[in-house]
Amino acid sequence: MVVYEVNLVVDAAIAEAFRAWLPGHVAELLALPGFESAQVFTVEEPVPAAATLGLCVQYRLRDRAALDAYLCDHAGRMRAAAVARFGDRFRASRRVLAGVAAPARAG
Repeated sequence: MVVYEVNLVVDAAIAEAFRAWLPGHVAELLALPGFESAQVFTVEEPVPAAATLGLCVQYRLRDRAALDAYLCDHAGRMRAAAVARFGDRFRASRRVLAGVAAPARAG
């Protein structure tokens, strides 16, 4: 399992429109092969800068190959669509997290 995390800083002036757009964007990713689920969070800490909204979207994917396929075949188009809609009124940073087996519980 792989988690693809997208952290967003959105100008408050477009926050309502961005929140309205985001579920459709997330659904578009979930329709791609290998995407299994997603959760959207509002960032509470660290506190976002004044006049911004912090959001975090965590996508769970089947494996790294599914993420690589997304990055190669779809990411550019989807990122460009967001920029075309919202311009420079938001910023995105990304992380990739790989699952680690949890330690066994004692006794």
